[in-house]
Amino acid sequence: MREEEKIFAGVLFSPGNPELKQIKLRTHNLCSEYNRTFEDETEKRSRLVQEIFGAFGEAGFIQGPMYIHYGVHTKIGDRFFGNFNLTIQDDAPVVIGSDCNFGPNVTIVTPVHPMLPDERRMILDKDRIERHMCYAKPVTIGNDCWFGANVVVCPGVTIGDNCVIGAGSVVVKDIPANSFAAGNPCRVIRTITEADSLKYKPEILGDNIIE
Repeated sequence: MREEEKIFAGVLFSPGNPELKQIKLRTHNLCSEYNRTFEDETEKRSRLVQEIFGAFGEAGFIQGPMYIHYGVHTKIGDRFFGNFNLTIQDDAPVVIGSDCNFGPNVTIVTPVHPMLPDERRMILDKDRIERHMCYAKPVTIGNDCWFGANVVVCPGVTIGDNCVIGAGSVVVKDIPANSFAAGNPCRVIRTITEADSLKYKPEILGDNIIE
């Protein structure tokens, strides 16, 4: 089994494997190129995001800088917005739905390292060669989600559609659809309902209209 196949199987793999390092190097270099662009270099930025990610939907925008690990393991839907310092460590697959908005410094991580220090340093592979190893768990984020600043999504988490995750949250467990969740560790505060509409808050709505 190739090292990349081991990632998808959820078993230990060697991140120092030459094939994996080549994928990461390519993506890191493309991110560095993106981060050197000006915001109005829209054609160049559009080309780069298509090269970086496994899929990147229509009408998306990433403010930059961004820091993406593999890139090809991440699929992002339409009309995505990512603010400053988006970080995705996508050893395992990351799927982000359409119409998601991320505040500054959102981080998504998928790798998991051994708890014991000896095992973090080295594990013997099938040929009894010492290697640094970890494993990874996929992250799935539904449609129409809003993440506040400094949200961290941990390995193996699924977040349902229409969720709002409060600033500074560390999401370690699944969050059901239509939830407002916040905290460290993140927990569901309540269900989002029609009563949350801004049409019931004229002091905020001003002269705007919600039909």
